[in-house]
Amino acid sequence: MTKKIVVFTGPSLHPAQALKILKAEYHPPVKRGDITTAIHNGAEIIGIIDGVFHQEPAVSHREILDALNKNVIIVGGASMGALRASELDELGMIGVGYVYNQYKSGSIESDDDVAVVFNPENMQQLSEAFISMKYNLEKTLKQGIITKNEFNEIISRLKSTYYPKRNYNIIFNVLNENRSKNLKKFLDENKVDVKTKDAIAVLKYIKRLINFVD
Repeated sequence: MTKKIVVFTGPSLHPAQALKILKAEYHPPVKRGDITTAIHNGAEIIGIIDGVFHQEPAVSHREILDALNKNVIIVGGASMGALRASELDELGMIGVGYVYNQYKSGSIESDDDVAVVFNPENMQQLSEAFISMKYNLEKTLKQGIITKNEFNEIISRLKSTYYPKRNYNIIFNVLNENRSKNLKKFLDENKVDVKTKDAIAVLKYIKRLINFVD
């Protein structure tokens, strides 16, 4: 028997791309009340990837717990899903991916570490997430492209920048011309969006789950 799957996604992974991985009912980033509505409409498995942070009230712990108490399976990762999973995994929510593990370990704590601004019409991301930028900068540090002092200065600059204004130009402006050129080349060839990677992991987890259940 096919279970009804509802997934909330947006800038981390466009629904059109997501649909190629998992057949599900896709909705824009989750906000408060959406989980309750999904359950009312028969959702049995819910994937939370993206969610609103400041534009509207965020999805509450209470509505997720209510869903879990009704035996609804909830899998989270990448963005808001990772944050809520790190807070509620001991109560039954399932967390997946790098970002979830970063929250769980305490390596990141703030909701704006994953926050971005996006165009609600087409879900195009208009800023860079701190978590992805930090991940890529750690790779460049290991490669010797930037020094530890430069890494610390860039991270400090990014953390003090309001999340809608975060982008890679902030990084390049910290470095001299030659180092900036080398960094840009490395990022152009190797940059990873960890939120997109984790969003795909959430969908694949649910896919394995339903195959196991069926």
